[in-house]
Amino acid sequence: MSDAEQPRLRAALLAWFDRQGRDLPWRQGPEGRRDPYRAWVAEVLLQQTQVARGLGYYHRFLTAFPSVQALAAAPLDDVLKAWEGCGYYARARNLHRAAQQVTREGLPRTHAEWLALPGVGPYTAAALSSFTQNAPHAVNDGNVRRVLARLHAEPAPTPRWVQEQADALLDPARPGAWNEAVMDLGATVCTPKRPQCGACPLSDWCGARASGQPGDYPAPKTRPAVQTVQAVAVLIGNAQRAVLERRDGALLGGLLGLPSQPFDPAQPGAPAQALHALCARLNAVPGPLLGEVTHTMTHRQVTWQVYAATGGPPLTDVGSAALSRLDHKALALAGRRAQSLFPV
Repeated sequence: MSDAEQPRLRAALLAWFDRQGRDLPWRQGPEGRRDPYRAWVAEVLLQQTQVARGLGYYHRFLTAFPSVQALAAAPLDDVLKAWEGCGYYARARNLHRAAQQVTREGLPRTHAEWLALPGVGPYTAAALSSFTQNAPHAVNDGNVRRVLARLHAEPAPTPRWVQEQADALLDPARPGAWNEAVMDLGATVCTPKRPQCGACPLSDWCGARASGQPGDYPAPKTRPAVQTVQAVAVLIGNAQRAVLERRDGALLGGLLGLPSQPFDPAQPGAPAQALHALCARLNAVPGPLLGEVTHTMTHRQVTWQVYAATGGPPLTDVGSAALSRLDHKALALAGRRAQSLFPV
């Protein structure tokens, strides 16, 4: 594509965006001057969550914490509870830390100040500085990668290549709108499967469309193998009040959950040994098997054998605790067992 063609391409995409851009709650306010807090929460939440699913989480979180000051002042447990179900809980912990920093230092005024906040990387800093200050920083996410790879018929776009192309095409007059437009195009028209080339404002310039096989660009990424994890877990109490422990680690750190103990399924007798060790640590007595639950998260498939148990530490109110989906599945076994023992 020649430099002379770029203004026409930009005008075509921005005209399409002005007509058909998605009406999203975090886009309230003037173009390039979006509300920083609302845009920030949305960008963090949508890093690993699709928009259609994320809308409910977004409204729930903003209802709980309508301002950055409210978020900063809240206990971390309340923040994790409001984030429950979104996954990747490090995002919520970092958002909480960053909100506390912002209340001390003020909202970021530049790309560099956004980048200095906990949990804000290059993509998020570029997005927020362009959306809230109309700063000329191009975003680079999965939608942008796909749109640019197809536009240039590039089968294997590297992150550096994508950023270079995004920087070159960024509209200098409307950088915030341009970033939103490219992402909307990738999300609604230039989709991973069955792209709607006939409805695309960039079809006249698209190398992938000219090839006749637009879906071949970019080539699929190699996905890491799914790791299987097996463990025993114990439910002491019931679905309303149970013994819960604080999780650690990057994935579920900060959440509460049922006590569990991983085991190696290749070792004979490993489940029974793991159950014994877990109950000994809790000073509890194991009971019957309630059932088995499985959940996949971040390229790991975790399977729990869930046992009832008695004794152990004090019970905690389950309803007020932030739990993973795996824990909710395990707690549901208690309800089903109670129904089988005491049918209505």
